[in-house]
Amino acid sequence: MKVSQTRRQQRGISFIGLLFVAVVLACVGVVVAQVIPTLIEYQAITKAANKAAEGSTVPEVRAIFDRAQAIDDFHSVSGKDLDVRKEGDKVVVSFAYEREIPLFGPAYLTLKYKGQSR
Repeated sequence: MKVSQTRRQQRGISFIGLLFVAVVLACVGVVVAQVIPTLIEYQAITKAANKAAEGSTVPEVRAIFDRAQAIDDFHSVSGKDLDVRKEGDKVVVSFAYEREIPLFGPAYLTLKYKGQSR
């Protein structure tokens, strides 16, 4: 067999290609590791909004939400940031907020979260 024939038959990734793939995966992993805590916080805020919707007046709804905020320890939304309204005989609590994650230099990843009680 000639050397040129064996090279044509070989398949795979070169070392430089492997390094490139590793760097891309590492960058994506760092971003995902920073996004996951914001998703967990969003779930805690949604849970607090659902609990707060059990209140009957606006001050009561905000007080229930603030107690849940103290327990779950999130800081992006407080009781005064809530939009409380009635739809029929049901209290609906809605919220919206943004989180910025610094990536590198002047680049940021902005996440916009919005939700309401069920």
